[in-house]
Amino acid sequence: MAKPWRRRLTLAGAIAVALVLLACAAVVGVRWWQDRHRTELERAMGYAPAQTQRYSWTDWAAIRRELHASLDARSPASDVEDFLLDGYDADLTSGSAMGESTTVLQEAFGFSPADVSWELLAQSATGSVLVVGLPSSLDVGDLADDFEGLGYTPPSSDETSGGVWQGGEQLVAQIAESNGGSLSPQFQYLALDDDQHLLLASDSSAYLRDAAGSLPDSISDEGLRDVAGAVGSPLSAAVYTGDYACKALAMAQADDGDQASADQLIAAAGGVDPLTGFAMAAERDGTVRVGLAFEDDDQARRNADSRAELAGGPAPGQGGDFGDRFALGRVAADGRVVTMALEPRDGSAVLSDLSTGPVLFATC
Repeated sequence: MAKPWRRRLTLAGAIAVALVLLACAAVVGVRWWQDRHRTELERAMGYAPAQTQRYSWTDWAAIRRELHASLDARSPASDVEDFLLDGYDADLTSGSAMGESTTVLQEAFGFSPADVSWELLAQSATGSVLVVGLPSSLDVGDLADDFEGLGYTPPSSDETSGGVWQGGEQLVAQIAESNGGSLSPQFQYLALDDDQHLLLASDSSAYLRDAAGSLPDSISDEGLRDVAGAVGSPLSAAVYTGDYACKALAMAQADDGDQASADQLIAAAGGVDPLTGFAMAAERDGTVRVGLAFEDDDQARRNADSRAELAGGPAPGQGGDFGDRFALGRVAADGRVVTMALEPRDGSAVLSDLSTGPVLFATC
């Protein structure tokens, strides 16, 4: 008969094992729930290299629906070009890395904005990679055959992951000339991920090999996670790390007079704090939504007030008033994140205009 102390040890051990299994199940459950509730933008950003500072998102499938464009891989290139012009006029495609290459991609590569799901251009201080969500109907093996037929050199047989199709400047120029269009240097080197059904492209073979060989599946930067979640499922978006936004969108790019005016406006509004993340997105209802992430809730609440004040006033460094470009909608702080709703005035390209210059209400 087992002694009482042995029975107690056995019971304690069983309880400990059960608790460990319960904890593991909880972790798996949380990760499953988070993965199920990630938007396409968040999934795509998760595939980008960890050092990425600037993300340019274009949801081609949603834009085709928005513009009532019925296109596929067999559509004439002229129809796809017309679609691109409509998208540009609607301020939905200016961040795309595929736009200038549309004719050649449609005619020769087997994919283009006519049928891909989405694209994300991920840029860092050392390189860039274009990540493309391929249509479910496209066979990755057939696409590889197309690359070889175009003259790309296949990956070596021992490259089990991160295999890069080697092209280069000369090949890109030849393909463009043969198909009567232009082809971005971004397509010099290509890689395919069959598991995730992705195409990756870069103008650097080494950068692409690193990106494709260690494809992550989550966003490591907290500020980026905050603002990506804040803008939901946009048609197109520009998303920046806090450090990049504080440099690229700062008034330091403006002349001395505009900088002095900005300083006065910031002081009058109550001051601003540095960003930990920035996103500006074109939503499906026509609104442009801005997400600004901060270190803590207190900073977010202060900046909700000061940045709403700034966004309703003059636009030094841009010219005129922000009110000429958009009507300011709801501004709210939720935790560490401030969201701002901008309603574009007729003919105003709010997303492409305000995500590429010295934006006063995004400055640090």
